[in-house]
Formats: sequence, structure tokens, C-alpha cells
Amino acid sequence: QRPYSVASAPSTMASEGYEFYVRLVPILRFTTLLWRLPLDHGMRIIGPKGKFMLEPDDDRTHLFISTGTGIAPFIAMCRELMSHGRPRRTVMLHGCSFQDELGYRDVLEDWQRSGAYPLTYVPTISRPNDPRNAGWSGYTGRAEAVVHDVCKDLRLRPEKTVVYICGNPEMILNAESVL
Repeated sequence: QRPYSVASAPSTMASEGYEFYVRLVPILRFTTLLWRLPLDHGMRIIGPKGKFMLEPDDDRTHLFISTGTGIAPFIAMCRELMSHGRPRRTVMLHGCSFQDELGYRDVLEDWQRSGAYPLTYVPTISRPNDPRNAGWSGYTGRAEAVVHDVCKDLRLRPEKTVVYICGNPEMILNAESVL
């Protein structure tokens, strides 16, 4: 048994199935076994657990701060709001070590470009000098290190912004301190 965050909109799970954002960690765990399963393989799922949920009637700007696979619940929240025709202004700050680890990047860039969701996508990478990040021209630094500049650049005001944070526990504490 292992907890995972779901990226599917809750209202579509019964008809479309569950989408998880899972990172392969090369040590023997359930995740390693999960990666070996064929597509559409059945499994038993228990949940949901926890209280990390979107407040449905909060119309303030939403600042979602995440690292790695911590972006999954924010994708689910946006998809759910879209399915009900209630998207709201959102800033999606997502940090990873390498640009090829920025999951859902294409989806988020498309939502931003097309206007399908009123979103400002702000990716950041923490290892700008690594060859895997050659050509990167966006923010650099850990998510919690750039959150102040992002809030300033986008003129996010505390009384008009609600913040959700998901990812590395140390990042969460550091982002809370900065905010």
C-alpha cells in the first residue's frame, strides 16, 4: 500500500478512470512495480484520504506552489473547476531540478496560451547549469526561493490571494516562511 496524488478531476474518475502522476525512483518499492504494469491493468484503490481540497467558493487568485509530483492535486483541482465551468485566476508555480521533469508542462502552457483556464504558469528549475537544462530561459532556483519574486512580479496581494502548497515537506515549510 502506498499513497499517491490523483491528477484526475473527481467528477470524471468514475467514467474516465484515475490518472496518477508518479515518478520512478530506482529502488525496490511499490512504485517500481507499478511502472512494470501494462496500461489499463486493474488494481484496487482505497481512498481518498486527507483534507487537501479546494475551497469551492473561494474566488481569490489561487497560488499553487508545488515541486515534483506535488503538482498532481493542482491539476485535479483545475480540471474539476473546468468541468463545472468555474475556473478562477490561478498562478501555478512548479519547481523541479530539471526542465524535463516539469510534468504537465504542455497542458499548462496550452491552458495559458489558449485561455482555456485563466492561468499563469511559472516553472522554475533548481539546477540551471546542468546540461539537461541547456537552453532554459525561465526562473531558476527552488520554488520557495522564487515565490517572493513571483508574487511581486505578478502583483499578488495577500488579502486577494489564497495559497496551496504541495511537494517536498522542507519546501512547504520554507515557502510558508517566505509567504
